[in-house]
Amino acid sequence: MRIRAGFELLYDCPKPTPMLLVLGVHPSRAGDLASLAHLVCEPAVPARDYIDGFGNRCYRIVAPAGHLRLSYDCVVNDSGQPDPVAPSATQGEVADLPDDTLVFLLGSRYCETDRLVDAAWSLFGATPMGWSKVQAICDFVHRYIAFDYAHARANKSALDVFKERHGVCRDFAHLAITLCRCMNIPARYCTGYLGDIGVPRDPAPMDFSAWFEAWLDGRWYTFDARHNVPRIGRVLIGRGRDATDVPISNAFGANTLAGFKVWTDEVIA
Repeated sequence: MRIRAGFELLYDCPKPTPMLLVLGVHPSRAGDLASLAHLVCEPAVPARDYIDGFGNRCYRIVAPAGHLRLSYDCVVNDSGQPDPVAPSATQGEVADLPDDTLVFLLGSRYCETDRLVDAAWSLFGATPMGWSKVQAICDFVHRYIAFDYAHARANKSALDVFKERHGVCRDFAHLAITLCRCMNIPARYCTGYLGDIGVPRDPAPMDFSAWFEAWLDGRWYTFDARHNVPRIGRVLIGRGRDATDVPISNAFGANTLAGFKVWTDEVIA
């Protein structure tokens, strides 16, 4: 299948403001692009891109004083298959984990493993290791947390979510990631596009989505504690320790997000 994905973001800045953006399709999906895709800035400003330490494509711009429109539109070839499920996938011993997975065992800005480790072991210590443990964590977070945009906030951490019991997709991901790390399973945060493909259409406005990946049986597997079912048509934007590493934008100065629109739809021939 083919998926059209993109966004339009409108910013107002009182003066020229440097911005760091993690937007667009992840380099790992570059070979799937069916059309040219690049960041468009109106008014036109120079944009330089680079690959960060997590393999994400990042853009650097200086937003002009006044109004700025950022947009991106692409068509991605996709297998049309749901997220892989591997119930027999095993969990490796920490001593045997690859070096580059270890950072995803550690606490991070939004994933306070030290504050949740006791709760994690109380909840999941007796659960069989491997896929069953990650799935049990997803089941718990899916049941325990109520999805609610009204309770979203930029500084909400996994511990906050655990205490408050409501949040948005990034909060589901942060809590599940933290519980996995507490159980010695490397887990990393993912952000991207996820349209209503193969499921009933959600009447709420489209948004970027967050999920996570867990390291089992020598590879990364996709999990989604919010939806908690395999989904079709994920288009990855970025990965990192948590949302700190893959923000929509980091603006180094005052700014107002004046408009926000995201689209992700199957292209019907």
